Amino acid sequence: MESPIVQNELPVSDSQDLQLTQATPDECAKIWTNTSASWRDSLTVPVYLQEQLRLSDVPLARKGGMTTWILVEKDFPPGHRRICCSCESFLKRSLMSTDGKVEEVIVHGVASVFCPLDYRRRGYAARHMKEVAKALRNWQSHQARVVGSVLYSDIGKKYYAKFGWKPNAGNWHMEFPPMKTPKSSIAREIVEDDLGGLCRRDEAIIRNAMAKPTDGAKKVVTIFPDLDHMLWHIRKEDFATEQLFGQRPRAKGAIAGLPGHQAWAIWTHRYYMQPNAESADNVLYILRLVVEGDDSANKPSSSRKSRFQGEKQERQVESLIAVIQCAQAEAAEWQLNHVKLWEPTSWVQDVITKSNIGHRIVEREEDSVASCLWYDEEDEAPVWINNEHYAWC
Repeated sequence: MESPIVQNELPVSDSQDLQLTQATPDECAKIWTNTSASWRDSLTVPVYLQEQLRLSDVPLARKGGMTTWILVEKDFPPGHRRICCSCESFLKRSLMSTDGKVEEVIVHGVASVFCPLDYRRRGYAARHMKEVAKALRNWQSHQARVVGSVLYSDIGKKYYAKFGWKPNAGNWHMEFPPMKTPKSSIAREIVEDDLGGLCRRDEAIIRNAMAKPTDGAKKVVTIFPDLDHMLWHIRKEDFATEQLFGQRPRAKGAIAGLPGHQAWAIWTHRYYMQPNAESADNVLYILRLVVEGDDSANKPSSSRKSRFQGEKQERQVESLIAVIQCAQAEAAEWQLNHVKLWEPTSWVQDVITKSNIGHRIVEREEDSVASCLWYDEEDEAPVWINNEHYAWC
């Protein structure tokens, strides 16, 4: 057991007695207990602890995919050392293109930064983040080159920027209301068994697009929207919906159109609070939206210029609108307050803006601010594309 906290016994934040290391399973359980008040959403504490244990063994986290980092006093053994600050990192399989030359790389996702209340305002979080930035530079680099790390700040744009994680050029989304209407007849549900094939198709489209030089950016990088990312979100969804409704949603998204000309969205249901709460702000997040043939996709926003033409344009517009309407119907059916689509392509923006689908544009200034730290300081920093919700952690 830890000793009772005595203020003057705590080391200063720049002390050599502090070190960054990895948490034991028992220490992870302690961290989850401490964070439950902030991050359990609609779950009870016991169920939240079960959820965290399960999420630590989904494919994205399994076999070293997730690492829990802690700042502790180095002279104390596990179980007796005070955890001054903690966070998680996720290995994210990524692709970098340099003038059209592609390379599989690693981008680490940093999540769940937490400093216990008794240890705040002592500089521990700052020390922790500086140490994490250094540790991740070569972490798991035996698998591929590590080019950077990303995090999603819920405390604005300034704090993490001090340690190298600068806000991404884009941090905005489209927000749609739920709609109690029948789902479009030209679209069908995506079920879990469909996800692997769709993710592989998406990856092939990305690789093809990034194998061509991009106007306005020498280097671009994307985190692959692979099955592991989708299942991480969906397994979190499972816990909430089973607790709230006694069942899991069947639909993991919607797809419309003929192969080669299809539009599809993969989504997740997120319950931050009970659906019947007066101030409920629950969300159907579109994790990834794909429109086959959209030449403005998988490119920096500054070079998104291509458009569909003629009959093909009409078919793709019809398919895209059908998919968005399915998402709105799904949100209504599952008592969600909003549908959110992060940073769609310029073509998708144009279609939605010209349609009669009600929506608003939201600039994220304080929460879920995607921020990047790139490690090649002497070279041109890459442009991060596909900043969509699937990569959030």
